[in-house]
Amino acid sequence: MAELATIARPYAEAVFQVARKGDLKGWLDQIEALGLVAQDAQLRQFAEDPKVTPEQVLDVIVAALKAPALDGVRNLLRTLVENGRLAALPDIAAQFRALVNAEGGVSDAVIQSAYPIDAGQLAEIVATLEKRFGRKLSASVALDPELIGGIRVVVGDEVLDTSVKARLEQMKVSLTA
Repeated sequence: MAELATIARPYAEAVFQVARKGDLKGWLDQIEALGLVAQDAQLRQFAEDPKVTPEQVLDVIVAALKAPALDGVRNLLRTLVENGRLAALPDIAAQFRALVNAEGGVSDAVIQSAYPIDAGQLAEIVATLEKRFGRKLSASVALDPELIGGIRVVVGDEVLDTSVKARLEQMKVSLTA
């Protein structure tokens, strides 16, 4: 997979340079949506079929978007399809998001919880975490019943684990030491 990341980097950087001049949020939304679409194995199989033209592949992928594709996004997609680089699109989306976040001083945070978190609680948690990590966070919530209770937060390579599972593991280590 390192090869796809290497292929994706120049595309992501070029798209970022173009997107900075316009609607960065719109670009981000569409590229992330395309990244999800490109992960579909059936779509990639369709795209690799020699009987299918690049325009047909492009039309199928663009139809999967909720909004009309921006011209630049359509051009990126056309380039990727014509050059057989559709598999790199999820990596392009991830690297593009990282560039957008770096530009805005924002980091992605994954909050894992044993139970669903409502919007009010999430806002409080994010505010507390922003103070703790010293930067603005873009949070997403993932349910993980194995945590038993509490939350586990992953921001980049930093992890804050206040879950019951982690506390039980710490107790286990203390008692067996």
